Amino acid sequence: MSTIEKALSKGKPESTNSTSLTNNSNEEEHGVTPPHAHTITIDLNELARKSMVTNRTERSRTNEEYRFIKRKILTNAFGKASNLLTNSNIVLISSTHPNEGKTFTSINLALSMALEQDKTVLLIDADVVNPSIGAELGYDSTSGLVDYLLGNVSDIGQVIYHTNIDKLTLIPAGSRHHLTHELLSSVRMEELMQELASRYPDRIILLDSPPLIGVSETQVLASVSGQAVIVVEENKTPTSNITKAVKLLDKEMAIGFVLNKSAENSFQNYGYGYGYGNYYGL
Repeated sequence: MSTIEKALSKGKPESTNSTSLTNNSNEEEHGVTPPHAHTITIDLNELARKSMVTNRTERSRTNEEYRFIKRKILTNAFGKASNLLTNSNIVLISSTHPNEGKTFTSINLALSMALEQDKTVLLIDADVVNPSIGAELGYDSTSGLVDYLLGNVSDIGQVIYHTNIDKLTLIPAGSRHHLTHELLSSVRMEELMQELASRYPDRIILLDSPPLIGVSETQVLASVSGQAVIVVEENKTPTSNITKAVKLLDKEMAIGFVLNKSAENSFQNYGYGYGYGNYYGL
């Protein structure tokens, strides 16, 4: 049985110490200075307390798990497989329904990728319906993606936030708005994603997105992404939901699965794999 088949079969059958926003006069990544730069300071001790990826010297289970997962994504983004994908360095991270661990996965992937020696990572809170990265990392609501799409912010650099973690930048979700589907499907959004994807050859972009089933915004985000990671909660996510979620994605995308909240103490139980149009185990 392939890794992906194992991941599907585990679905439930049917029936540094404080976090803050501060002004920062440092240049935006690679030397471009945004008009009103800010820094989000992430509490590294809190990351460790939550068993998230850290840059501490000791090896940890979480760090090892996400090293295994990120390698597949980075290979598709920057290796030979990147020629087969459109926007290979834009990765949609989603789930079938809420509370399956997609934001936890998004943040940990970003933290792990920020440890790479020759890559940078931009984490976007694209779950504009129910943003949660700020709550997880401890920063207050602030201007972000929606504000830029509305035209309230003229330069995307104004909502790209540096962090105290080298090589990691963030774009918050921004203001709540009732037309988020239309904003995300706008020409302004498409042009933004193309600009972010192509400006720097070493950058990978992670979109923490709403669940796939029942939320129209996610399919719009998928249309500008080359890869998708679907987070599956062990013994809870019905197999039918996984199948339904996959059918909502473009068959040309590279699609992977993360088996989350596994009771077994092995990173291999994340059940991660990729395929083009279909899926193969690793």
